[in-house]
Amino acid sequence: MNTKRTLIGAFIIFLGLGLSSFKDDDRNFQISKNLDIFNSIFKELDLFYVDTIDPEKMIQNGVNGMLALTDPYTEYYPEEGINSLKEMITGKYGGIGAAIRYYKKKDRIAIVEPTEGMPAAEAGVKAGDIILSVGGKEMLRGNMKPQEFSSKVSEALRGEPGTSFVLKVLRPLKNDSTVMEFKITRKNIRNNPVPYYGIIKDSIGYLSLTGFTDNCAKDVKKAFIELKQRGAKSLVIDLRDNGGGSLQEAVEIINFFVPKGKEIVVTKGKIRQAASSFKTQNEPIDTEMPLAVLVNGNTASASEILSGSMQDMDRAVIIGTRTYGKGLVQTTRPLPYNGTLKVTTSKYYIPSGRCIQAIDYAKKNADGSVARIPDSLTTVFHTAAGREVRDGGGIRPDIEVKGDKFPNILFYLMNDDLIFDYVTQYCLTHPAVTSVDSIRITDADYAEFKKQVKAANFTYDRQSEGLLKTLKEVAEFEGYMEGAAEEFKALEQKLNHNLDRDLDYFAKPIKEQITEEIATRYFYQRGAVMQRLKDDEDLDKAIEVLNSPEKYKEILSVPVKVAEKQK
Repeated sequence: MNTKRTLIGAFIIFLGLGLSSFKDDDRNFQISKNLDIFNSIFKELDLFYVDTIDPEKMIQNGVNGMLALTDPYTEYYPEEGINSLKEMITGKYGGIGAAIRYYKKKDRIAIVEPTEGMPAAEAGVKAGDIILSVGGKEMLRGNMKPQEFSSKVSEALRGEPGTSFVLKVLRPLKNDSTVMEFKITRKNIRNNPVPYYGIIKDSIGYLSLTGFTDNCAKDVKKAFIELKQRGAKSLVIDLRDNGGGSLQEAVEIINFFVPKGKEIVVTKGKIRQAASSFKTQNEPIDTEMPLAVLVNGNTASASEILSGSMQDMDRAVIIGTRTYGKGLVQTTRPLPYNGTLKVTTSKYYIPSGRCIQAIDYAKKNADGSVARIPDSLTTVFHTAAGREVRDGGGIRPDIEVKGDKFPNILFYLMNDDLIFDYVTQYCLTHPAVTSVDSIRITDADYAEFKKQVKAANFTYDRQSEGLLKTLKEVAEFEGYMEGAAEEFKALEQKLNHNLDRDLDYFAKPIKEQITEEIATRYFYQRGAVMQRLKDDEDLDKAIEVLNSPEKYKEILSVPVKVAEKQK
């Protein structure tokens, strides 16, 4: 009997191995077959198609189509694109240290923001300067798309540290403009991941972290220790709009606040090499200081590892809006001809065991679209103290703060460079600004701004008018218009847009944006952060919580009723 069972068991194992082998063989055949088909189609097109095809462009489109079936983070970088990948990973590049973008009024590229202490700023280049030539070569758009044009100029500005060139710009003046030339020597540029840190409200430290680039943990450590020395008794870490970066740097920063030996992240993938565990390796700096972490919808990846782990370990109060929901990990793989593939190899899981990935890219709709995982399909996990947290949709804050919505008119004012142009002229006529606190947009300043907006024949998409028109068409189609004609007429009168009225109604957010732009021109990124903090609901809530030890402790504890149920 035992022999019979052994034979049956052996047969089942053999059958299973056989099926597995058959599946592998079939998959390998399908791969080989389709690669052969792809190769043959290209050769036939190259040989017989009526016009000459561009082989690089055609193959690139094929590669892009293949990658489109994965996720947005799996990307191919040809040899000429490797520098952008390295910059994204390290935050370093050789260049002049200035942000640029397409300026449609002149069909040129404009300097948007020189970086403090870098070659462009030290040479005297200012935001608003329009690039005419780089190293004697004129920068013209021709038939290029604006994004391609920006890339071309960016590439011309970059180069080996120590090399010099002449940058020719057009500087707009109030009633005229002048051509200026600057001799600039390129150097290694590193984007500062901690643009500002300081003491707010007497003993609360504040630290802005904009990205997890190489060695950013050292910058955070230096800032944190200095804040403690300056008397900080609690700390706000601002991760809003931080799109992530190095997982290892995130773990190292978490280690400043939690004990050595804590498992922070586990990664799991299809192959064994994709599985790993990241633990804190060093003795912490401070495990007791109250912490608040600010997040928003653009807080992603490594930022979510930091905020989510702090939440899972009940080490910080998370404040703001739900984060992006990127729980995927990418690695780089070398390709022929010095190319690189950045490919998603695993998902990461934070201390509670949850993965916060919000979109399942393996389940795309027929049209290729994807949707977030609905809350009803997420799973409950628990923090170290037993608080409920969920997977599948980013990090949900402990305290949700819904800020003001971005006005439609403000988007178009910025998109049409009207705020950019106004601030350029403002800075030329206000050369002496001593501090961020001294920046004020007076009624006279705003009146001048409104005058410039109207002189530019500014128009923008008035969504309420468009929606009302659509509603009228539907009402007529369904036969309701006759009885609602008077109501529609009254509503049309109320929604009749007037530019003067809109500029006055949205004066507060428009003035705030103008002031932030001015602060950036004079005091760079730290100025922008300092200006934003003046009227910041998330920060106000963080200060309120950190100034109340009882409330702080209550948020990080399990509610009494829940605790009784858990018993």
